[in-house]
Amino acid sequence: TAAAPTLQQHHSSKIVHEDVKMSSDGESDPPSSDGVQSPVKVRLRNKKISTEDINKRLSLPADIRLPDGYLEKFNVIGPSLFEQPISRRLHRVSLSEIGFGKLETYIKLDKLGEGTYATVYKGRSKLTDNLVALKEIRLEHEEGAPCTAIREVSLLKDLKHANIVTLHDIIHTQKSLTLVFEYLDKDLKQYLDDCGNLINVHNVKLFLFQLLRGLSYCHRRKVLHRDLKPQNLLINERGELKLADFGLARAKSIPTKTYSNEVVTLWYRPPDILLGSTDYSTHIDMWGVGCIFYEMVTGRPLFPGSTVEEELHFIFKLLGTPTEHTWPGISSNEEFVAYNYPQYRADKLSNHTPRLSSEGVDLLSKFLQFEGKKRVSAEESMSHCYFGNLGRRVKTLPDTTSIFSLPEIQLEREAVRPTVSADPGDPSLLI
Repeated sequence: TAAAPTLQQHHSSKIVHEDVKMSSDGESDPPSSDGVQSPVKVRLRNKKISTEDINKRLSLPADIRLPDGYLEKFNVIGPSLFEQPISRRLHRVSLSEIGFGKLETYIKLDKLGEGTYATVYKGRSKLTDNLVALKEIRLEHEEGAPCTAIREVSLLKDLKHANIVTLHDIIHTQKSLTLVFEYLDKDLKQYLDDCGNLINVHNVKLFLFQLLRGLSYCHRRKVLHRDLKPQNLLINERGELKLADFGLARAKSIPTKTYSNEVVTLWYRPPDILLGSTDYSTHIDMWGVGCIFYEMVTGRPLFPGSTVEEELHFIFKLLGTPTEHTWPGISSNEEFVAYNYPQYRADKLSNHTPRLSSEGVDLLSKFLQFEGKKRVSAEESMSHCYFGNLGRRVKTLPDTTSIFSLPEIQLEREAVRPTVSADPGDPSLLI
């Protein structure tokens, strides 16, 4: 019992100390137990807070321009903010005061595309003067914001990687939910079109590596893309490739592409999913990687089926009709049995990919496995010998660092360019 009052005293003194600290205005720091003030607090008290301090504290981009008067106001109330953990509420208020979450912070420039539920605009941020893509999702009056959209958006905000498109801001009004993305010049489909469907084989390797790098990051976090296709891979002038439309395939109220239709997505869907499997794991994305790899190398889609039956027909014609030996359990799949496909023998992938090295063909075959569990993972494939000539350093970069930060990594000039060059200040994009 003698120990109880001591514990209570310790507890109550801790609360008092925290109260003093919480109410500190930066001018009356509570002295430490030995009567000596913390040198950090003294330094902060005497220091004017800079834009850099605020950017770091609130995790803002370095190129942000704070509104007039914000810095002065911050210097009046600010120092205490640097002495204690910032609360979620204070963080939210601070961002709102700067201009985040407000439509007037962004200037609409051109409409880039329109679908049933969403319109995409090219825009400019008043905070950074940078171009942005504004995806405006119309909300049904009775329903408000679809919870699936909110959930997917919160997922996107947590993905910070050089090969994933950055979601800068979310603006929620009564009529719409606007997602503010970084702006990229074009998608992979447009890139293919612009170089006459003949991408330089070195650039194919760089694009594939970046796709795997972004996917590996997501898969480590148990996040699946589920809708990989060239239109969802964005590329900028530097050659940086970024995954876009992440996870929005599950949000039924939001189209994954403002001009998309279900047919296109079929082309990159794995055979196990086409035959009714609901075992969604990271391997669902790896089949699509193989299809995109092939398309980059050859300039044409690998399995352009218009129905599930036709899609599977294309797959089996190239890879061979599966048997119990090549795909255990397939003979008891009702849909497979009902389609009654001819018994095709597997063709050599190398017969269809003359521009691809033997290492490239080997990697392609590791993506195009019938069974999900047999497909190579994004993480494993980055160490494949196909990427050997990129060097070792490319595999050890921090998540948010571009592969092009390395001097040995450079995009090759494409041989074919569009005959009519677009205005360089006005590249088109659908995000």
